Amino acid sequence: MKNYLSASILAANFADLKSEIDAVMAAGVDYIHFDVMDGHFVPNLSFGAPVCASLRKAGVNAPIDVHLMVTDPQNYIEPFQKAGANLLIFHEEVVNDTHAMIKKIKAAGMQVGIAYNPETEFKIKPEILADVNLILIMTVKPGFAGQHFMPSCLEKIKQARRMIDAAKLNTILAVDGGIKIDNIKMVKEAGANFFVVGSGLFSANDYYECVARLRSEL
Repeated sequence: MKNYLSASILAANFADLKSEIDAVMAAGVDYIHFDVMDGHFVPNLSFGAPVCASLRKAGVNAPIDVHLMVTDPQNYIEPFQKAGANLLIFHEEVVNDTHAMIKKIKAAGMQVGIAYNPETEFKIKPEILADVNLILIMTVKPGFAGQHFMPSCLEKIKQARRMIDAAKLNTILAVDGGIKIDNIKMVKEAGANFFVVGSGLFSANDYYECVARLRSEL
């Protein structure tokens, strides 16, 4: 099972974002992670499709996964498709028809994921699990960077892994929130294989060394 590292730019230096992305990609991360917040679903605002489009125009060609922490995710499908996103992740509790949402994202040419907040029970229909590319388990309360990992979420990661394996699926199991060198191995052992790293990467003095150490823990 391949392990993926995704760098959350919410923790990057916005004044030099293109250089930050180039640096972490050169250091060996696999994806760039966009935390999109609307000030409603979570109590904060971040950035949207124009930033993604600008980075593409500036020559960033890394795969971009977008976590929509918004109340109306359907409104973001076309803008992010046009901006060049590769994977769109939404929260099931804010959509009326999960199947329709998945279909719309796929029709736009993007992969699709479903996210679960720490307080949200992991309940997913087998046909939905089989239809998505990724499940994202949040290990902090969404909305702010720099929070501490919540060990209480480990059981939910294990539960998701059991369901994926029982169904013999290749669904990626992602974890986002407080992932650092000292806990990434524990999260992997719980069953995750896609790790969103924010301040645990961008606060490092040497991105190459940090990514190497994260990889060594995996």
